[in-house]
Amino acid sequence: MKPAERTVEYVSRVNEGHNNLETHLRKISMPLFNPVRESAFVIVDGSSYLFRAYYALPPLTTSSGQPTGAIRGVVSMLQKLRLDERPQHMVVVFDAPGKNFRHDLFADYKANRGETPVDLKSQIKPLHQVVEALGLPLLCIPDVEADDVIATLALQAAADGQKVLIATSDKDLAQLVNEKITLIDTMKNSRLDSAAVEAKWGVRPDQMADFLSLVGDTSDNVPGVPKVGPKTAATWLQTYGTLDHLISKADAIKGKVGENLRQSLEQLIITRQLIHFQIMQDLPMSWSELKIKNPDKASLIPLYETLEFKALLQQIQPILDIRVPLENSGLENFKLETTTSEIQATEINSDSNREYECIQDEKTLNRWLKALSSSELFSFDLETNSLDYTQADIVGVSFAIEPFKAAYIPLGHVEEATQLNREHVLNALKPLLENPKIGKIGQHLKFDRNVLAQYDINLTPIVHDTMMQSYILNSTSHRHDLQTLAKIVLQQDTLSFEDVAGKGAKQITFDQVSIKQAAQYAAEDADIALRVHHAQWPILKNESRLADIYTDLELPLIPVLSDMEKTGALIDVNLLKEFTVEIIARLADIEKQAFELAGQEFNLSSPKQLGEILYQKLGIPIRKKTPTGAPSTSESVLQELALEFELPSVIVNHRQLTKLKSTYTEKLVEICHPETHRVHTSYHQAITATGRLSSSDPNLQNIPIRTADGRRIRQAFIAPENFVLLSLDYSQIELRIMAHLSDDPGLLSAFQKDQDVHRATAAEIFSVTTEEVTKEQRRQAKTVNFGLIYGMSAFGLAQQLGIPRHLAQVYIDTYFLRYPGVKKYMERTRAEAHSRGYVETILGRRLYLEGLQTGTTKITPAQRNALERAAINAPLQGTAADIIKKSMIEVDAWLKTHQPQARLILQVHDELVIEVPEKDITAVKKAATKIMQSVYQLKVPLIVDSGSGKNWSESH
Repeated sequence: MKPAERTVEYVSRVNEGHNNLETHLRKISMPLFNPVRESAFVIVDGSSYLFRAYYALPPLTTSSGQPTGAIRGVVSMLQKLRLDERPQHMVVVFDAPGKNFRHDLFADYKANRGETPVDLKSQIKPLHQVVEALGLPLLCIPDVEADDVIATLALQAAADGQKVLIATSDKDLAQLVNEKITLIDTMKNSRLDSAAVEAKWGVRPDQMADFLSLVGDTSDNVPGVPKVGPKTAATWLQTYGTLDHLISKADAIKGKVGENLRQSLEQLIITRQLIHFQIMQDLPMSWSELKIKNPDKASLIPLYETLEFKALLQQIQPILDIRVPLENSGLENFKLETTTSEIQATEINSDSNREYECIQDEKTLNRWLKALSSSELFSFDLETNSLDYTQADIVGVSFAIEPFKAAYIPLGHVEEATQLNREHVLNALKPLLENPKIGKIGQHLKFDRNVLAQYDINLTPIVHDTMMQSYILNSTSHRHDLQTLAKIVLQQDTLSFEDVAGKGAKQITFDQVSIKQAAQYAAEDADIALRVHHAQWPILKNESRLADIYTDLELPLIPVLSDMEKTGALIDVNLLKEFTVEIIARLADIEKQAFELAGQEFNLSSPKQLGEILYQKLGIPIRKKTPTGAPSTSESVLQELALEFELPSVIVNHRQLTKLKSTYTEKLVEICHPETHRVHTSYHQAITATGRLSSSDPNLQNIPIRTADGRRIRQAFIAPENFVLLSLDYSQIELRIMAHLSDDPGLLSAFQKDQDVHRATAAEIFSVTTEEVTKEQRRQAKTVNFGLIYGMSAFGLAQQLGIPRHLAQVYIDTYFLRYPGVKKYMERTRAEAHSRGYVETILGRRLYLEGLQTGTTKITPAQRNALERAAINAPLQGTAADIIKKSMIEVDAWLKTHQPQARLILQVHDELVIEVPEKDITAVKKAATKIMQSVYQLKVPLIVDSGSGKNWSESH
């Protein structure tokens, strides 16, 4: 039975009036909840939950600017905890603002903690309201620390014979652990009982207070004994049992550490008082009174509406409370308005129902094939013996149809064990993987699509990619690999590749991994991808503009990029080899020139030797130092020195040529296919902060375009016989976007009249007519135009133009005087970035600027300036990225329909390169240009420059 069919049966039975919910779940085998276990009293360290959610999850805000990310994270963790443990008694405890007795005892208690970030502080009150509306008891007692409340309640309940679970990440609470009290960390899916405490710290729970007194607590600024770490503290307590006994034997402790102990005896008494909990006699209620109530829908619904928690609003009906009688649960009128995935999203984090299979026989394979065939979508992952898709062999395949249930088919392991025939399995899977009616979910599926193409399988449709979901939600806060997403989104640690394949020189390829280990690792990948999707998609779907970028741009782009990578670009190998020989000769000449200028021979690639020559022997002024205090010989420093001194200029030239040789002339020959002579770059969608594509092996973005050497490299990218390369490049797209966003009349007029915008800017800056603008003036104006949208300062502009700083400032001031709309845009964007913590492209893509939002973590002036520059440029560069991606999708679709022999082969910055039959060049150029110019309507025209030729340099 499909999950959706099970849901229908579940709902029908509820609506028929059956009162035993767990009985129905067992009857229909629907694994929504864990097996029954003894109910425990659950105490939640609410402050711990709040801070962990704030720092672990992407920042979210409502349309009115109210931060909500931490609230959303805490609600998810509370839901998970309730579904996992199903308690009848539960309380969420928060720290109250202000000081307590510990501050009186020790003035520096928690003195190292800064002010609570404003955007976090603003979420505390609404979070408390949500917790109470959910029917969860909440305690926040003035002048009392949350840990003391938690300790009092836990010991009170344990004394009454009640099992207690404390949900926290605070190690201080480990001193409470006993046969009745257990700590649970929901973000790590771990539990700490007495044995686990001793295994982790080397001491029993009843010794933890003494242990913490010795080592101190840096998070609370509580001092311990200097130079005493966890190992020493554990050894002492294993030997002496208690801190009091250790203190009595302090004179027997030898060495510096013993001296430190004796000098700390007075402080230890205070520290132990800080560490020990204060058991309260006057709590407002006992543990037995802290019962979960029915959610207050009248309060919860408007709260969720205000906080714009659309997915949670949809989930209210089915998840209100699984413990209350059916007639009061809100389930009695529940219909199928909530989808299966939304129901599953409420319980995606529990591991207790995890079932992973290893498929090694036909019967099991056929059972899974049948299940996959009847599913609407499934999670899919390949295991290979190489990260190079052009050479990778498929070692195994894994699937997941619903959370916690996954399977792995080993196909190419060297282990002598039963494995199904790879060709047979892939032939059986091909109809499923190519079925347009069955959606595929996965992590970075472009790689899987490329590998499968080598086996004549077209993976389609890719309906969700968890890497891209994460990237769209927040491109800058964390990495987007599956292991990171599991930890951040599901609060779960997973097996890493190193766990099964080893590290460094001893690392083995996946085909050498044992099948048992491989099955756990690969099945987990498929399962985690599905569960991450169920967690991320409701959040992304709730942000309609971000969801549009995901569904309309990034997902459709995956097969386009995949096809471009598989096609590759043809290389003139002989030309590159000749160029390498020439560069080697030129490098030898440059070395001789450098030796003459230095007055001795030295290693030009050695920063140490170069620094000695430049700063000690030649006495060149030191402009900057490295973190270790050595004079810097970085590229930027050498370029600055090259304006005044000859040797730094020679070194810069040497470095550039060396990089050109190693990165391109030699590397391209090395990586091109030995038979086709094509290079297959890899395009990356989830790397840059602004949405621009990047590439590697080779990195096409860094080929110099304005130098003769760079053009020589582009000459090596050639068209096959009877074909030409067509280059289509957006003209000044970021300046046009600036005109659109700033609404500046001068810029708008220049582009609308199809004027030379650099000449128009030069005329404004230098107060001359456009006809009087010189070539040099236009060049300077071009530098100003592009420099300012990247946030260039007067100092930077002076360096670029080789003019005094005061004159560069005059140029900038004049520019803003002539284009006041640009200045207003920059000021407005800075203000929005400080207010919201992010900026947006025209289509709604967000760039979060961590630390810039008012009230968040303090940053240096240099960091703030850099973030403000990024804030100004990101909407321009990000919008340009969105437009070029949309063009790629539409141009590719047109080519496949009308000119299937013509193929997109390259994308670099604002340029597309198409391999076109010579006979079709006119038609393709006309159609592609029209598509690119009309793909998005700005307030000024989008213009595309085009050219064609037998090589890339000739066409551009």
